[in-house]
Amino acid sequence: MKKFLSIRQAASMLLLVSSLGLQAQKPMSAPKGGKAISNQLIGIFFEDISSSADGGLYAELLQNGSFEYNPTERDGWGPATAWQFIRPGHSLGYIEPRMDNPLHPNNPNYMRIHVERVEHYYDYDGWTGVGIQNNGFFGEHNNPDGIAVKAGEKYTFAAFFRNISGEAKDIRIALVQPQGWGKSPKLLAEATVTAGSSDWKKQEAILTPSETVNNAALQILVLKTGNLDIDHVSLMPVDTYKGHGLRKDLAQALADLHPKFMRFPGGCVVHGGGDGFWNTYRWKNTIGPKEQRRPLKNTWGYHQSMGLGYYEYFQFCEDLGMHPLPILPCGVSCQGTNGGWGMKNQAQDVLPMSEMDEWVSEAIDLIEWANGDPATNKWAKMRAEAGHPAPFNLKYLGIGNEEKITPEFEQRFKYIYERVTKAHPEIIIVGTAGPGSHKGNPDYDNAWRLADELQMPIIDEHYYEPNSYFLSSRQYDNYPRERKTKVYLGEYAAKDKKLIDALAEALYLLHVERNADVVTMTSYAPLFARRGATNWNPDLIYFDNQRTYLTCSYYVQQLFGQSSGNYYYGDCVRFRDDNPGIQQPQPDVHYGQSVILNTQTRRLFVKLCNATADTKTADINLSRFPLKKQATKTMLSGLPDQENNYEAQPIFPQSEFVKAQKKCSISLPPYSFTMLEYAL
Repeated sequence: MKKFLSIRQAASMLLLVSSLGLQAQKPMSAPKGGKAISNQLIGIFFEDISSSADGGLYAELLQNGSFEYNPTERDGWGPATAWQFIRPGHSLGYIEPRMDNPLHPNNPNYMRIHVERVEHYYDYDGWTGVGIQNNGFFGEHNNPDGIAVKAGEKYTFAAFFRNISGEAKDIRIALVQPQGWGKSPKLLAEATVTAGSSDWKKQEAILTPSETVNNAALQILVLKTGNLDIDHVSLMPVDTYKGHGLRKDLAQALADLHPKFMRFPGGCVVHGGGDGFWNTYRWKNTIGPKEQRRPLKNTWGYHQSMGLGYYEYFQFCEDLGMHPLPILPCGVSCQGTNGGWGMKNQAQDVLPMSEMDEWVSEAIDLIEWANGDPATNKWAKMRAEAGHPAPFNLKYLGIGNEEKITPEFEQRFKYIYERVTKAHPEIIIVGTAGPGSHKGNPDYDNAWRLADELQMPIIDEHYYEPNSYFLSSRQYDNYPRERKTKVYLGEYAAKDKKLIDALAEALYLLHVERNADVVTMTSYAPLFARRGATNWNPDLIYFDNQRTYLTCSYYVQQLFGQSSGNYYYGDCVRFRDDNPGIQQPQPDVHYGQSVILNTQTRRLFVKLCNATADTKTADINLSRFPLKKQATKTMLSGLPDQENNYEAQPIFPQSEFVKAQKKCSISLPPYSFTMLEYAL
C-alpha cells in the first residue's frame, strides 16, 4: 500500500532530503529556454466581507464589546445588541446605554449598570449580582453561535470600568455554559476584578475553562450596590497566531498558501460601497489603542470594530513574509453594481477638487507611517509607539477599487497619482481597471487608456465568471508586450466551488504563468466566509467557531503558492496526440501544463491539469535540469461535481515520494491536477 503524505509533510520532507549533503543552498543560473516571469504571482486579498474580521480572522470572541452597534448599520441594532441583562439570585437593577463623558470620542457609547439590590438564593447555585451577558457572534438566522472555548486554554478578559457611586465594587467575571430557561448555568471559569476609580480604568483577568464547549457565554456581574460604567469589553484567547491577536487556524490556513503579498482592506469596503463616500474606510482611524479606534458601518451590512486595523494587517504581512498592498480611495465612491451584490445602484459620490489634498495626504502619511523614521516623522513615531520601531518596508500602494472610469474619476486619480509619485517615486502604484475587466467594456478600455497615458506600473483587473470562461479564455496571450503597465489580477473566481471550478481556475493559472511576464500578481476573491453570515459565494475558506472548511479552490491556490518561481519553460511537456510545438493550455482545450523554476530555492515544478473526462498522457523531458534523486508527486482529483463543504471535505491533495527521472511519461486521471516537485 502506498503511503500518502499531507501536502505540508511532503514539502517539508522533500526540503530535508534535498538538503542532505549540501552545506548551503546557493542560487542557480537558469538553463536556456526559459522566460523570466514574476515570482510574486500568488497572493491573497483580504476584505471584511461575510464577517471575515470580527468573529473571524480577528480572534475577539465577544460581539459589540464597545456597545457601538446602531440602527444605521442594520435595522434593530443598538448599543445592547448581542448583550443580555442578567440578575441571578433575585437581585434588582437595570442597565442603561449612555454617551456622556465616554471612554473616547471615537467610541461614544458605553453601558451603565445600576445595582439596587444584591441577594443570594441558595436554590440558584450561589449566583448573584446584576450585570450583562454576551453569547458571542451571530450565526445562522441572526442567532448567537455561542463562544467556543477549550479546556485548559487561557483567555484574557479585559474591560474599562468607572465607579460612579458607592464603594469600590467587586465584579464577577465568568465563562459559563447556559443550561436553559430557569436553570443556573454551568460554571467553566471565573475571576474577580475590582472597580474603585471614578475615572475610566482598564481591568484584566485570565479565565481557564474546565471543559471544552462550543456554546459558552461571558457573564459580568456587579456584586455591590451603586452605579458602574463599562466599555470596550474583550475576551481573547491568549494563544493567537504569533501572539498578534489573530485566530490561529484561520491565520495558519493563509500561511499554508505561501502568499507573496496581501491586498487589503478591500474591495468595496475601501470607498463606501453603495452607501456613499461618507462611509469610506480611513486607515488613520484603525491604528493606535483599540479603545480609541473609530468603528465603521460595513459595506456588506454589518459593523466593523476596527480591532483588526492597519497595524494588524501590516504585522500579519510581516509574520507571513508578504508584501503589504493597502488600497486607498481616490475621491469617488463605489457606484454600486445594479443591486446584484446587496448594494443599491447609485451615481458616484464625487469629492470637490478643493478637498483632494486631504486624500493626497492620506496616501503620503500612510507611506511615512509604514516606512518613515520615528525620530523625524510623527506618523512613523506612532508606529514605533505601537510596538514596531522598524519600518514595514511598504513597496506597493493601490489607489482606487472598481470605480467606473468616469471623467471625474480620471481627474481625481491623476491628482493623487502624480503627487504621490512625486513625493515617493520608490512606491509602486497599483491602479484599477474598473468593475469589469474585459475588452470592450468601456470602463476597462478607459482604464487602460489612462494607464498607458500615465505609464502606470500596475493595473488591477477583476472578473468573476462561470467555469467555462476559465476553461477556455486565454486572454493574456494577446496582451501587448510593449506596454509598461503590468497586470494584477486582484479579484477572480469561477462562480461555484465544485472540483471542476477549481480545475478551471488551475488551468487558467497555468495560462497566467505562461504570461507572467505580463501578469505580475494574482489573488482569488473573496477569501473568507463565516457560516451563517455569508454575503457572497463562492469563497476560498469557510469557517465557523470551531474549524475551517477548505474548498477545492483553496488547494489549487495552495499548490500554486508553493510552486512559485522566476522562470517559465513551455517546451518540457508534450501531451500525447498533440501537434509538436503546441504549448498547452490553448483555448477550448481543457488540459494543460506549466514548468516553473525557482532559481533562488533550486526547485523545479511541473504542473499538469486535466479538466476533461478522459485520461491524458503527458511526456516530460527535463534533461536540461540537474535533478536530485527524489521528487514529490502531489495530486488533487475527484468527480467534477464534488465539493468540500460543512458536511464533508472529500477532496484534498495527496502526496508521495517518487523517483526523479529526466524523461518520463505520466498518466493524468480525468478531473485531476498533478504537481511534481524536484530539488536541483
